[in-house]
Amino acid sequence: MSGAGRQEPGAWRSLRRLMDMRGRVVLITGGAGHVGRAAGEAFGELGADLVLLDLDEAGVRRSAADLARRFGVDAQPLACDLERDGAAPAAVGEAAGRHGRLDVLVNAAALVGTSELPGWATAFEEQSVATWRRALEVNLTAPFALTQAAAPYLREAPAGGVVINVSSIYGQVGPDPKLYDGLGMGNPAAYAASKGGLEQLTRWLATTLAPRVRANAIAPGGIERGQPAEFQRRYGARAPLGRMATEEDLKGAFAYLGSDLSRYVTGHVLLVDGGWLAW
Repeated sequence: MSGAGRQEPGAWRSLRRLMDMRGRVVLITGGAGHVGRAAGEAFGELGADLVLLDLDEAGVRRSAADLARRFGVDAQPLACDLERDGAAPAAVGEAAGRHGRLDVLVNAAALVGTSELPGWATAFEEQSVATWRRALEVNLTAPFALTQAAAPYLREAPAGGVVINVSSIYGQVGPDPKLYDGLGMGNPAAYAASKGGLEQLTRWLATTLAPRVRANAIAPGGIERGQPAEFQRRYGARAPLGRMATEEDLKGAFAYLGSDLSRYVTGHVLLVDGGWLAW
């Protein structure tokens, strides 16, 4: 990283300059999803060029076009199924090849599932090994493979490379069953295990890829996406800030960890949870 050694205050860069990402290239997986879109908004607003990767080809095209129009950056879509063998390194190679560089990798793609996914949001005894494997493939194996493929490019980034993994509070704590009682909702073991593994992978990457690459994670709390009103009420009653998160709540975290605002921060898991883990 640049900027080693003692500096006098008069030589310090302004906050505006520290967060300026013009000329940098950011690859965001899950770029058509809620959290990936928050990352795209943050980095697009800071001037970075974007490559948005997602399984949803139509959705990622719309997201890229909208971000390019609104922020005047080069935002390109990249359709990719991260469960497919060899997809991760091929996607990284294509993304870096389009710009000749890669400065930031955001691993936001995740299998979050629905109540319709067999063996997912159901009683523990009914959660399936097949779905467990799918969750670990997307939520943990894909970030490993993507980061491995991106590492040579990130090491060459002029300001140092950055990896941001998107975890969850459930990578650190178990679910409270009382939140879900009677609502037909659940919190699968595979999701929690994959996110806990992702946080440890983040710490491993931080020490292994240093000093040229920083690796950090964001652990959001529950994000409001049309859940039953009773679930939102129960969640808000337990959260110190009294509500669920929104995607906008994540923009500042992405901007901080992806820019030079955090150039001496690595191996950190930043909670954006409304105080959920402070109890």
